[in-house]
Amino acid sequence: MAKTPGKPTRPGFRPGKGPVAAGAPATVTIDAPAPKKKTSIPQFFSQVRAEARKIVWPSRKETWITSVMVFIMVMIASAFFWIVDTGLGFASRYILAIGQ
Repeated sequence: MAKTPGKPTRPGFRPGKGPVAAGAPATVTIDAPAPKKKTSIPQFFSQVRAEARKIVWPSRKETWITSVMVFIMVMIASAFFWIVDTGLGFASRYILAIGQ
């Protein structure tokens, strides 16, 4: 039986705190969610502008390098799939030619 951290290993025992007294009431705390505050329209747009100022846009050089890398990966993937497709085409024609 695997031990789960934070769970008692036997009834009436709390790891690190000792045994629980018989008949002791169990205390349970429930965190109630805080009520949502209403945001006014000007506050909303102010927050949007503040978040938009945090955006870090890539430079022209970074954009160019990323575009070239994507193009290279597309060419590699297309060459790979062309090779696989051609090989499967030859294999299927060979298998069909044997059956005749």
